[in-house]
Amino acid sequence: LHITFITLLLKTVYRQGNLNFSKDGNAVISPVGNRISVFDLKNNSSETLPVSTTKNISCVGVSPDGNLAVVVDEDGAALLISLITRAVLHHFHFHKPVSSIRFSPDGRRFVVTKENVALMYHAPGKRREFNAFVLDKSYYGPYDETTCIDWTDDSKCFVVGSKDMSTWVFGAERWANLIYYSLGGHKDVIVGCFFEKDSLDLYTVSQDGTLCVWESDTELDGLVLRKTRDRPEDEEDEEEGTRTEGDQGEVIRGKVETPRERERTKNVRYKHFFNKEGDFNNLTAAAFHKPTHILVTGFSSGIFHLHELPEFNLIHSLSISDQRITSVAINCSGDWIGFGCSRMGQLLVWEWQSESYVFKQQGHFNNMASLTYSPDGQYIVTGGDDGKVKVWNTNSGLCFVTFTEHTSSVTSVTFTSSGFVIVSASLDGTVRAFDLHRYRNFRTFTSPRPAQFSSLAVDVSGELVSAGAQDSFEIFLWSMQTGRLLEVLGGHEGPVSSLCFSPVQSILASASWDRTVRLWDMLDSWQVKETLPLTSDGLSVSYRPDGQELAVATLNGEISFWNPQTATQTGSVSGRHDLQTGRKETDKVTAKQTAKGKSFTSLCYSADGESILAGGQSKFVCIYNVKEQLLMKKFEISCNLSFDAMEEFLDRRKMTEFGSLALVDDGTGDGDGVNISLPGVRRGDMSSRHFKPEIRVSSLRFSPTGRSWAATTTEGLLVYSLDGSLVFDPYDLDLDVTPASIRKQLRLQDWASAVVLAFRLNENALKQEVLETVPHEQSDSLPDVYVEKLLGFVASCLEKSGHLQFYLTWTQNLLMLHGQKLKNRSGSILPTLQALQKSIQRHFDNLSKLCDFNMYNIRYATALSKQRGLKRSAEEEEEEDEDQSEEMSEASLENAEMML
Repeated sequence: LHITFITLLLKTVYRQGNLNFSKDGNAVISPVGNRISVFDLKNNSSETLPVSTTKNISCVGVSPDGNLAVVVDEDGAALLISLITRAVLHHFHFHKPVSSIRFSPDGRRFVVTKENVALMYHAPGKRREFNAFVLDKSYYGPYDETTCIDWTDDSKCFVVGSKDMSTWVFGAERWANLIYYSLGGHKDVIVGCFFEKDSLDLYTVSQDGTLCVWESDTELDGLVLRKTRDRPEDEEDEEEGTRTEGDQGEVIRGKVETPRERERTKNVRYKHFFNKEGDFNNLTAAAFHKPTHILVTGFSSGIFHLHELPEFNLIHSLSISDQRITSVAINCSGDWIGFGCSRMGQLLVWEWQSESYVFKQQGHFNNMASLTYSPDGQYIVTGGDDGKVKVWNTNSGLCFVTFTEHTSSVTSVTFTSSGFVIVSASLDGTVRAFDLHRYRNFRTFTSPRPAQFSSLAVDVSGELVSAGAQDSFEIFLWSMQTGRLLEVLGGHEGPVSSLCFSPVQSILASASWDRTVRLWDMLDSWQVKETLPLTSDGLSVSYRPDGQELAVATLNGEISFWNPQTATQTGSVSGRHDLQTGRKETDKVTAKQTAKGKSFTSLCYSADGESILAGGQSKFVCIYNVKEQLLMKKFEISCNLSFDAMEEFLDRRKMTEFGSLALVDDGTGDGDGVNISLPGVRRGDMSSRHFKPEIRVSSLRFSPTGRSWAATTTEGLLVYSLDGSLVFDPYDLDLDVTPASIRKQLRLQDWASAVVLAFRLNENALKQEVLETVPHEQSDSLPDVYVEKLLGFVASCLEKSGHLQFYLTWTQNLLMLHGQKLKNRSGSILPTLQALQKSIQRHFDNLSKLCDFNMYNIRYATALSKQRGLKRSAEEEEEEDEDQSEEMSEASLENAEMML
């Protein structure tokens, strides 16, 4: 299987770090965990770059031309990424956590601040430099950690804010009258420092909500380049160009000038112009747009202010969240403002002039528990521990509706066969049905006694809704039409862990911790039809799409396959060694010993039933061949070391006599500062100061189209897809199968041979060329196997192309000419038909919305065309009458002449 990671990472749109707008201002670059997501605000789509860091990203710097980005994680490991090719160009390590990074406006340098030092590097330009990170100068001045950076418009100077309440102005070149300058006056941590446009004047904002304005007595043109006595300036520049990565560079140390030095030199002087204190404390983020002089400040209460500087006039104020605003960014035109809230996982883009949201997304801010695909594969529904049910569009990667009726964790979600109803089960004791037409909760199912529902299933007809309770060991059945409780199925002696309806029969399979799987007949008074004995506790059960096989995952790490008709076991797979779990930081045993207690908790068959997906308490997802019962491929869902249980071995350098250094919470200041999990806590103590989530897979689902599958993990919602465009995968290759021979058949108009040869070579560009050349009426002579391949290719082209009539005509001809033969093999071509339905439904939805929006314009156009048609017909009738009258007059003249 050629399976590659598709660029979709859902669940959360922002986690931590700083936001950036693209060069044109139409896209937001947001760090999501250890990956980067780009949200296109114009086209309403999202993309996750196929690069990742070893830990969560702390800061991102984007070059002024928008081609490069420097991404730094929590440990200081940096990646140089091309935003055009989406490739990693260079790896580097700063060896310390980095607080901020900023490119100069000319793109020649960038400054990185770590601890109390600012490092200026030569930025990689259009030339092909081998050393991407060359250190130019190191600037020492602040006594505490640095927080923020800003450059002048001509890239001559930059300013650095610090936690010691001071602000330092440094010269990027060797200026004689400005080497460094320290500004004091704040009473709290500096949050933002900004230069005025084309000036050395400064604005500084501190955490207590104070704004300071600093005026310089010198303009940018007044900076004088320092002359060196030791060697000419040309030699210095030559030396700078020959520096390599890892060189120390020049060190500039800030110090307090003596009165004698002040009299001897005429340096740039700053004066404190005025202070403005806001009404709110705990200012957490700030941004300044130089052309419009607008200052945006975000606070820990979720409120943001817009002020016009330097008069400090309040333009706008709004509360957008109940959590602290972590990051603020303004696009190039100054119209859109981006806000990131780390704790809630929110990303907002606000247009302040019209006072409206351009973009508003929020993922699950707790773990995700379950997911399901819609029958056409167009939507994904997720349920999380935060009690929310979210619906995501698989094409755009964005959430378009959120249901918040549940008051506790959502444990399971599913679609009905119609695709317009979502059913969710929760620990709050309710099962709810949501309508995707009106976006409302239209049905709520409850039990006679309060119960916590941990599993859910809906039959093929959509009439029966079943949910299993984990405290009363019972299964509840409701009617979707009436909402009435039909039956309570008892018999299990342990919590019901999983439910699944047969796709072809009215039979419900239930797996329980009592080491049994029971098959309930819905047509025969809900009696137990069969009981399948298991070797261990049942955790998950899944039917094959044709209903002829049943897969069960048990606590001992095995997957057993059963024939539901004869109640006999047909095979089993031992997957305990394939999980390869990592070692947690608090574990006293090795990862190999820990893996003996791990198991698969989620199963799902592929669309054709030949493979099965399995995931559990591990960073790996396994795909097995059911017939051969062999492991086909393992997918590593994450390489983020910010999660627990990622590494197989503990780092001995972090081990001390008191335990692991990773358990020490920095900066707590309340004694030992060591976090030890409470007994029985598996996901971490949520009330502790130091929380490191454990990597795991909670749910897996194959897409009905058979082209992708999704998994809900600690990392987020990951979507994997079959991508054949990057891999040469011929179907039946021969020496005669070449692009030249295919084009020769096209010239000879041997259409069937051209199509067969193109699909044997299996090159997408060539297949599309043949498809656009061959008349669609010539598909009657194709072999059956190539009809299926052609139908699948048409379905994939229809999803991306705008030539709707062309591909729909091909689809109609294929189905009309080969419909009976395709019907006989409906099981094998079902994923293709569902992919076709997904494409047609998406285009139908887009066109119907467009037509509804322009309904009156269309009516006016049609009425206008009818009116013009009536005028034309009237004019034509008049012309015909004139012609007839002329003919009659000529005929009468001829008759008169004859009479004479």
